[in-house]
Amino acid sequence: MIGLLIAIVSMVIVLSVVVTVHELGHYWAARACGVAIDRFSIGFGAPLISWRDKHGVEWRIASIPLGGYVRFAGDENAASVPDQNDLDAMKREIADREGAAALKQYFHFKPVWQRAIIAAAGPIANFILAILVFAVMQVAIGDLKTQVIVQAIEPKSAAAAAGFKPADVIVKMDGRAVESYRDVAAYVSLRAKLPVQFTVQRAQQTLELTATPTLVEQKDEIAGRVKVGRLGVSLGGRGYFERSSVWMAIPRATVQVWDMLKTIGFYLGRLVTGQLPADQISGIIGIGKTAGAVTQASVEGAPDLKTMIIRTVASQAILIASLSVSIGFMNLLPIPVLDGGHLLLYAYEAVFRRPLRADFQAAGFRAGLALILCFMLFAAWNDLNRYDVFKFIGGLFT
Repeated sequence: MIGLLIAIVSMVIVLSVVVTVHELGHYWAARACGVAIDRFSIGFGAPLISWRDKHGVEWRIASIPLGGYVRFAGDENAASVPDQNDLDAMKREIADREGAAALKQYFHFKPVWQRAIIAAAGPIANFILAILVFAVMQVAIGDLKTQVIVQAIEPKSAAAAAGFKPADVIVKMDGRAVESYRDVAAYVSLRAKLPVQFTVQRAQQTLELTATPTLVEQKDEIAGRVKVGRLGVSLGGRGYFERSSVWMAIPRATVQVWDMLKTIGFYLGRLVTGQLPADQISGIIGIGKTAGAVTQASVEGAPDLKTMIIRTVASQAILIASLSVSIGFMNLLPIPVLDGGHLLLYAYEAVFRRPLRADFQAAGFRAGLALILCFMLFAAWNDLNRYDVFKFIGGLFT
């Protein structure tokens, strides 16, 4: 029960921070464009706490802390892009009620480029958050640097077939420099059944070895049962943490976020094309499990309260940054109800000089919502299987 409580609290904190920053991106972009805003809500459902600021915006903390939203003035259409007839009717109503000058405060009557900026501002805010967190971590803690040395090789493994030998030093993978054993583990885990070219240093020789990681299922303390690519080597080497200067932290953190985005895109592409099993998709349960496990790992073994607090804050910050990148990426997918779907509609409007017909928008919205709900249910099913919940329940009756 304590572990479950830690997981829930950690998940709520992590999600709340990521979602709040995302929605603040929309909010500040809308304010910069002069859009009137009715409400900023953290969570959904009935309000627990609410207040109004001097601009008339209602700030709300709602009872279901699994999301959030910004509601613009006059935003009654769920897709936020009414068709031309709707716009004309809305324009007449607002002009009669508030005067023609009030039209410039409404989101729907802003130029399409401003609406696109407001839609993109949420994911961009997520990426900026991640960059700032990683930059602080690089200055405060640094990046792990190790000479990656092969210590042992499993018989009949991908590494053995490729010709790896003990004491080989892995220098590059597919032309990318290797800075630590973490790089090798992360790169190989996503490339099951794909050939990877390794540049290794053996004595005074530089060799090129090609290995094809095998797909194996393993039990991870945090991720549960997962299927990953496996090379079949034990890696070692003395390491150290290299801190970055304040001036170089932001550029390096930006590269780090860009690499994460490319990795997410690569992994998603392999899932969509069937190269990796879809049962690896994780959802809200997986986020909660990961957040709880990371928190517990930070607390356990800490020699004093100060160390425990520092470890917890650092681990949660890294988790927030990583999740922020993922949520920013997912929101840019061209699916109705997501920011990427809005950007697709604005692109259509910019090309054809009018919004997409309302019935097409409504159909797309329903399809997008159904797709998102199905994805969430599928991810939840995977999480329950991954953490052996069904096996545990079945054991209660045997």
